[in-house]
Amino acid sequence: MRTVAVIPARLASTRLERKALREIAGKLLIGWVYDAVRSSPLLHDGDVIIATDSDEIMGVCQRHGWNAQITSTAHRSGTERVHEISQSVAADVYLNVQGDEPMTRAEHIAGLIEVMQDPSVQVGTLMTAAAPADIDNPSAVKVVTDSAGRALYFSRATIPYDRDGAGPKYFKHLGFYAYRKAALDRFVALPESSLERSERLEQLRFLENGIGIHVAETQYDTVGVDTEEDLRRAEQILRSHS
Repeated sequence: MRTVAVIPARLASTRLERKALREIAGKLLIGWVYDAVRSSPLLHDGDVIIATDSDEIMGVCQRHGWNAQITSTAHRSGTERVHEISQSVAADVYLNVQGDEPMTRAEHIAGLIEVMQDPSVQVGTLMTAAAPADIDNPSAVKVVTDSAGRALYFSRATIPYDRDGAGPKYFKHLGFYAYRKAALDRFVALPESSLERSERLEQLRFLENGIGIHVAETQYDTVGVDTEEDLRRAEQILRSHS
């Protein structure tokens, strides 16, 4: 099963300006992600691709020897950028590792690939036990699954609702995905869905259109960098691990 990992990276981020090229603990954010994905023994040379619409990011990648491709400026999501790569690079499975996840680990890649070993799975992703601070935090997306590990819903709200104080286990969704080519083709052909628009979560387009998402659990949480506070938190963690 050939797997290609795509790291979408754009410069025109809205909440944290130029975040892909921000420095964290002495290394560029996009460099942290690229090196982490490359560390997976399950991926071969050339199967990790930074997909960007920025000539400046492309130039940085070339200077560092990072494999990268220019993609359209018209894309509205990382999934659309992964789909463009899938049009020219053949693979059985495409991974979407968001370019703002500096705490990516080889174990995350392994978890995604394991989910996709089942040929019936069209889309896979990851979750981890939610830290107390993330349970009510709308920036931390929660996910609930059925008994077979398929996502029932993703939300910025606190789900499930603990009506009787039973203390359910909450799971945080992590920004890693795996797709079959057919699922990517279907995604870009579908209009933005109502739930996707409401929550600002593109994965809900799959669920609203009957495309199942299988979710694997990992013990390794991450800090997605969307704000200055996220950047400082990620830097503190990465420095403590160095």
